[in-house]
Amino acid sequence: MPHLVILVPVDGSDAAKPAIEAAILVGKRFSSHVVGFHVRANSKDAVPLLGEGMSGAMIEEIIELAEQEANKRSSKARQMFNDLCSERDIPMDDRAPGPEHASAAWIEETGREDEAVARRGRLSDLIVAARPTAEAESPSSLTRNAAIFETGRPVLVAPPKLPSVIGANISIFWNGSAQAARAVAAAMPFITDADTVTVINAEGEGETSSGPADLATYLAWRGVTADTRTVAPGSRGVGEVLLDACADCDLLVMGAYTHSRVRRLILGGVTKHVLSNAAMPVLMGH
Repeated sequence: MPHLVILVPVDGSDAAKPAIEAAILVGKRFSSHVVGFHVRANSKDAVPLLGEGMSGAMIEEIIELAEQEANKRSSKARQMFNDLCSERDIPMDDRAPGPEHASAAWIEETGREDEAVARRGRLSDLIVAARPTAEAESPSSLTRNAAIFETGRPVLVAPPKLPSVIGANISIFWNGSAQAARAVAAAMPFITDADTVTVINAEGEGETSSGPADLATYLAWRGVTADTRTVAPGSRGVGEVLLDACADCDLLVMGAYTHSRVRRLILGGVTKHVLSNAAMPVLMGH
């Protein structure tokens, strides 16, 4: 079986740890190649932000301090990735097509993180990112949006606390959109191997005549028996009701940003709520 290539951006903050752990969980399950990816900030880019009228010595000192900080973050990021791979018995091996079991590799670049993740993410099968939290330094929203919007690849968003298994009990939020269809296609290795699958639809959220029963029929042709459920948001937001409905699952599959930008600005959007509040891993397709 060909290896899945899983990309996990590691910025050197503690918030990246759940994403690495999620990538490793998935990597071990599917004998994948897990690539830790760190993007170093260019220390010279810090100078224009400080304005003009600075002496050469001051500029050199600022660049040196920025370089020291970049080295510190790079070292911490790599050590975190290497330690977690070692704890989970995943060897570092970047020789394609790789061993029969899971493997890992480390890559560093210098530049803008969002641009680098967008570029390298297009050559990955799955991108794993951490969900932002109020307590921890959150990953860059620009980087996360670049992974979702600019790669054409699915993104697995990891919560601060991971389940022991990802994808045994799956919920699919289905609104008939192209984005939801892409998410289902990307999640098919999980879906066909899951113990339970539930297709959830919210009243008023369907974009086509294709409802949860239609998706369940499609999945039946793939050998998957899926339950269906329709929830009524009422006065509550769709995202809030959705997360309540699938609180017991260990993987939520859904389309990302399926509505127009204008509607999202006015109503907030399901994706935004899920990204901020989901307690389970979420696999998104756009």
